[in-house]
Amino acid sequence: QVQLVESGGGLVQAGGSLRLSCEASGRTFSRYAMGWLRQAPGKTREFVAGITWSGGTKYYADSVKGRFTTSSDNAKNTVYLQMNSLKPEDTSVYYCASKLTSPVVSNLYDHWGQGTQVTVSS
Repeated sequence: QVQLVESGGGLVQAGGSLRLSCEASGRTFSRYAMGWLRQAPGKTREFVAGITWSGGTKYYADSVKGRFTTSSDNAKNTVYLQMNSLKPEDTSVYYCASKLTSPVVSNLYDHWGQGTQVTVSS
């Protein structure tokens, strides 16, 4: 089992930045990739960004390319999501998740964090 704890959400004005963190514990060696997904009220959960744990290959949804960056610190078992140029439509609950197999770009992840709220005001 993998436990994931997110932090770093909050309220920010449009154009601002936030950085989310996700620390993994437990059976961390069994991960293939870590992902960030989000779900706004009344909408389905969507993939935002992901990174493979071994090679650091990164993937992004078209809606966040050029604005969001994911990274990892293997020594700390932590992944990050740097969010710049935030827009009101980025308002959502953001989840960190881990995956045992490919593909990274997916909504089907194996373990999930509790989620953190990101609110972008216009």
